[in-house]
Amino acid sequence: MSIDYSIGRASEREVSTHLFRCDGAFIPSLSSRVDIADYARKIVDNAQTFEAWVNDELVGLVAVYCNASDRHTAFITSVSVLYGWQGKGIAGQLMAQCFDHLQALDLACSELEVGTDNEAALYLYKKLGFTIICKNGNTHKMTKVLTKDY
Repeated sequence: MSIDYSIGRASEREVSTHLFRCDGAFIPSLSSRVDIADYARKIVDNAQTFEAWVNDELVGLVAVYCNASDRHTAFITSVSVLYGWQGKGIAGQLMAQCFDHLQALDLACSELEVGTDNEAALYLYKKLGFTIICKNGNTHKMTKVLTKDY
């Protein structure tokens, strides 16, 4: 099956369904930190989404807020790929599209937070050029200067 990449196509219901299906892949689980339905609404209303689709199924999602008051930093709020689709380069492809978009907006860097125990995500983010700037409890705050070296 081929993977189709889109920007801003997913509805609130599709984002919510995807996040519920990925809940256990977040460490700690997403549902332990947010109300997933409310979070999906916030993403659709306020974030730019980069999506991977197989037929009509949302298999990968990156959501980023580009509205920081400093106008230099974007915040990547969610990176998720359905179980069974992980390890196929989907997250890396979505992140590359995200970085291209952020550079087109003349943003200087992107930030995200990740659980300290989420080894797979930490590996991906470090591979993509993110560095840890601080630890807050069980999360790392990471940043990436936006360059074309991803």
